[in-house]
Parts: sequence; structure tokens; C-alpha cells
Amino acid sequence: MQLEILKTYKLYIGGAFPRTESGRFYKLENNKKEVIANMCLSSRKDFRNAVVAARKAVEGWSGRAAFNRGQILYRIAEMLEGRKMQFIEELILQGATKANAEKEVRQAIDRCVYYSGWCDKYQPLFGSINPVATSHFNFSVPEPTGVVSVLADENSSLLGLVSVIMPIIVGGNTCVVLASETKPLCSITFAEVLATSDLPGGVVNILTGNSKELHTHFASHMDVNAVVYCRENVEEAKAIAELSSLNVKRSFFWQKDWTKTEHENPYLIMDLQEIKTTWHPIENIGVSGAKY
Repeated sequence: MQLEILKTYKLYIGGAFPRTESGRFYKLENNKKEVIANMCLSSRKDFRNAVVAARKAVEGWSGRAAFNRGQILYRIAEMLEGRKMQFIEELILQGATKANAEKEVRQAIDRCVYYSGWCDKYQPLFGSINPVATSHFNFSVPEPTGVVSVLADENSSLLGLVSVIMPIIVGGNTCVVLASETKPLCSITFAEVLATSDLPGGVVNILTGNSKELHTHFASHMDVNAVVYCRENVEEAKAIAELSSLNVKRSFFWQKDWTKTEHENPYLIMDLQEIKTTWHPIENIGVSGAKY
């Protein structure tokens, strides 16, 4: 009798797939209490490494042309489309019906396409030219917040993950995401999609493991600019709100039904943007061509 070889799903940090530095893992079980995979149990050191990778990627990613970011997000959708059967199988393995699995994968692909279209549109829409009383141009323009830490939806394996990552990276931010502990399979498979879709390493970093162990670090790390919490644990949400306030980090609580289309919108992009206002003097030129 041949023994079944379970896949070990590794982490995704800086464009690579390392094992957790602690060497710890947990056995993922399905609804029948059957072990279906070995998952890395991320440590605080893994999180710190991911933040370093995310910080290094901010300048290059935010500096890319908005149109190019849109191309890359569309490529993610293409790669996801090409591997949709694998995602469907993983969702079924974690307890979803075939119909629901197919629907979730289709929605995830559509969500990537939706946000790819916003890459070169949110700045003209939400930016402004402001009237002033002096001889200046005055512009207000959305700019990325920086590094965002995310505790993804515990009840959604793929769609919840995609729905929170996309609006963050559309705006030039980078992120460190803790995937669902009970439904993590699609998260690392999605990382494999990201690694082969022209997305620079470090823009998205995905960890697996225990929220109870890591959530305080997601909110207290001094090199993280904002934290997004998508779970329903009231005690964790309270701790994140308190810890983020101590280091003047913005915190957002996105407890949403990601299957509904009203939860894909540009306002999620704007949550993770800062508004920068710039003054530029106007040079007045007389009839003779002299400046005054």
C-alpha cells in the first residue's frame, strides 16, 4: 500500500516560498476530520521578515505607471483563470460544494478584473484642482499609505483574500496578509499565481497560522502604516484598535459579505490612500514676454 504524500504549503515572502523560520506546522483537517495538508504555523519573526520585504517593495510598486499596475492585475486574473480547476478542487477539499466552489472562483477572477480597471482611474476621480486666492495651482492627489497588514476573512478561502488584497495594491501599497487558519489552501496557491504574474516580489506577502498568536503584532509593528481586520473576533478587533492607536496607525474593520458586488468599490481603495496637497506658483508672462 502506497502512503499518501500530503502537500506542505509554505509561506510567501518577498516573492519566494520559505518555510516558517520556527519549523512549526499544523495539520489541516476537513469536515470529516481527515488530514488534507500540512500548513506552516507562522511566527512573529516570519511576520517581521514579511514587513521588511513589503517595505522594500513600496517604492518600486508605487512608482510604477498606473496603467502598468492595471496590466499586472489583469495578468493575475488571467493566471487565476488558467488554474481555476485547482482552486475549485481545493475549495471542495475544504468543504465547499462544487457549485459554490465554481461560483467563488469565478467571482475572484471577476474581482481581479474589476480592480485592474481602477488602477488608472481612482486618482483622476478622487483627486482635485482646488480654487485658491493666490497665483498658484493647488492640487490634491491620492497617494499610497505604504505597508498594510491584513488579517483576512476566516470564513473565505479565496474570494475574501482576493477582495481585500486587490484594493490595497491597486493604490500602490504593499501588504502582509494572514490567511484563514481553517481554510488556507487557496491562499498559498494564489501566492503561486502572484509569483508568476509579473507582480514584483514583496508587494504581496502571505502567511498562514494562528490569529491569536499574531494579531497584536500586525497592529503594533512600527513599520506598518495601516492594519485591516476582516474577522469577527470582538476581542481581537478591540486589541487591534487600541494597539494601532498607540503608534498612530490607521485601522480598518472590513467585516463584509464578499459575495455581494456592492463590496467591490473604489472607496476601499481610498481607505488606504493619503491625500497629498501640492502648491505650484504660476508664472505671469507679460505682452513683451518678460516674466513678472
